[in-house]
Amino acid sequence: MSIRGRAYIAGAYEHPGRNLPDTSIPQIHAEVAIGALADAGLSLGDVDAYYCGADAPGLGGLAMADYLGLSLRHMDSSDMGGSVYMSHVGHAAAAIAAGKCRVALITLGGRPRTTSLRAPGQLMGEPPEKSFEPIFGTNVSALYALAAQRHMYEYGTTSEQLAEIKVAASVHAQYNENAMLRKVVTVDDVVNSPMVSSPLHRLDCCLVTDGGGALVVVAPDVAKDLDRQCVKVLGHGEAVEHTRGGWQDITVTGGVRSGADAYDEAGVRPADIDYVGLYDSFTITVLLALEDLGFCKKGDGGKFVLDGALQSPHGRLPFNTDGGSLCNNHPANRGGMTKIIEAVRQLRGEAHPAVQVPDCALALAHGTGGWLSTRMGNATVILGREDA
Repeated sequence: MSIRGRAYIAGAYEHPGRNLPDTSIPQIHAEVAIGALADAGLSLGDVDAYYCGADAPGLGGLAMADYLGLSLRHMDSSDMGGSVYMSHVGHAAAAIAAGKCRVALITLGGRPRTTSLRAPGQLMGEPPEKSFEPIFGTNVSALYALAAQRHMYEYGTTSEQLAEIKVAASVHAQYNENAMLRKVVTVDDVVNSPMVSSPLHRLDCCLVTDGGGALVVVAPDVAKDLDRQCVKVLGHGEAVEHTRGGWQDITVTGGVRSGADAYDEAGVRPADIDYVGLYDSFTITVLLALEDLGFCKKGDGGKFVLDGALQSPHGRLPFNTDGGSLCNNHPANRGGMTKIIEAVRQLRGEAHPAVQVPDCALALAHGTGGWLSTRMGNATVILGREDA
């Protein structure tokens, strides 16, 4: 069953806060939920399906349904790291197409900047890799740096090329009044910033912020009755990539498969896409996504991002026009949600005028959750204007 045109994103909301020491995690989820529903012209009483990831506190969806007073027919609390919100858009669209629900709410919220990375009460046991990887000193930045180092070795990619991704994000963030980092940086600024894990510098790394975001996905008949421009869900794909018993190519992500499935369902090609929202946990994450989603050949990502290619409105492929996780917001250390929210803004023509893509008709949002070099969840959604 194809989900093309079977569901619409009617509401999107990004929490304006980046440092929220006096706001609880359930409250963040509630505030973004109410914000997205208000954006759609709906209320909590209209919601009959709820989606969340591991950032939701306590028993996740069960706890939040109680907290928000939701009356649900359908719920999904599966998790794929920061890519889960793209996954949930696809899952919600499929559930709507199957008649399981009509108004699906998806929320994200967390406070990693002012508290620990995990919300209290999460039921997370020890992972199976604990005895094999962390004891040798692996951490998040090192795993991404390993992929970057290998890409440099295989294809001649340079730190200066990676820096172009940060530069583009900073050019966009200067126009976002809520962005955490609004200063425009240069390639020299990036490569001369302190080394975190070779070859990645401090400015190659994403932010750590409090905050959150939410989306409302609705059935076509609901969208038709709303006094709001909605965004059509055209295609979705997801893939899990892991170590494959030691045979993993760490320069390739699951985006190869999730992107292909999304394109096929939407009936479009990479050349048709006007705007991309790419999870930018590190600059290397973006570069690999550009290659694996078919915007350039494997190994050509470093060349592709040169000459302002990612800068809106005149670059060949504008990306993350809110500043992304590199400069704007990385709520709960999960950047997928904000990539969809900005894609919705672009398709509605509601991005900042300085970075609005002219006549934006098709957008792609892609997440890479988990860790490059080991195991990751990848999810891709393709969205179109209401008349698409």
